[in-house]
Amino acid sequence: MDIEELKTFVEVADAGGISPAALRLGVAKSIVSRRLARLEADLGVQLLARTTRGASLTEAGTTFRDYAARICAELDIARETVLPAGDLRGRLRIAAPLSFGPTHFAPVLAEMARRHPLLHLQTCYSDHFVDLVTQGYDCAIRVGYLPDSNLVAARVGQIHAKLVASPAYIAAHGAPETPEELLAHEALMQGMESWQLMDGDEIITVRPQGRFKADNGSALVAAAVAGLGIGYLPDGLTHSHRASGALVPVMTRYPVRTAGAYVVRPPGPHPSRKIRVLIELLREYFDQTPNLVAAA
Repeated sequence: MDIEELKTFVEVADAGGISPAALRLGVAKSIVSRRLARLEADLGVQLLARTTRGASLTEAGTTFRDYAARICAELDIARETVLPAGDLRGRLRIAAPLSFGPTHFAPVLAEMARRHPLLHLQTCYSDHFVDLVTQGYDCAIRVGYLPDSNLVAARVGQIHAKLVASPAYIAAHGAPETPEELLAHEALMQGMESWQLMDGDEIITVRPQGRFKADNGSALVAAAVAGLGIGYLPDGLTHSHRASGALVPVMTRYPVRTAGAYVVRPPGPHPSRKIRVLIELLREYFDQTPNLVAAA
């Protein structure tokens, strides 16, 4: 029984099929099929029921999957323990937000890869919610307010935001001064979200309305610059536009509630050293570049 066979089986079980598992592993489907066949032959049991729609676990496969995953995790920890200080190897799959990821977090990940030439980094940039367990990610970088979940989160920095609009919008529609007045304005939104403002120490939740919606922060910035409405946007995305005067803060008496940037991982007693190093690098980044991500 080979460790690569165990890892392959866990990937197929979690991905729900040979094709998505092959994509995660970066190998051909034929290699995945051969590894599974050898593993089932060694065990003398069928672990997966293959169909035209994918692969599902048999009863034996369901039982064996947890043992196999535990063995793979323990082996990774053992490898990290005996490696020379600072060396990382293996694979780290990360989910990161599209709005901040390519501009703010990608350089950190590139630096991590530069420092650790034996480490394989795979990052998916998307503003859609990613299920770490079912989609096979080791961790995610998330920005905002974390909902309750069974994930383990480590805060790496603060994210400041402002209500902003273009001078043209303000000239045409005026600037709101209270949360009640804000409800009468066009809001630039990702969906049906609520906005959290501060009145001293009190959090005020507002549910604005608007006709322009996008699932990406950069698209909302473009809409704000075009004068389509008021945006609830992170400083890191609007800093240059505020500096040029293309966007101006509104309703500053009620500042936006400070959010956070986090590294989240599936539940478990201890994070791998790869994740711990990522957390440390992101904390260094936030400390060294406050004007990019957490501009006041």
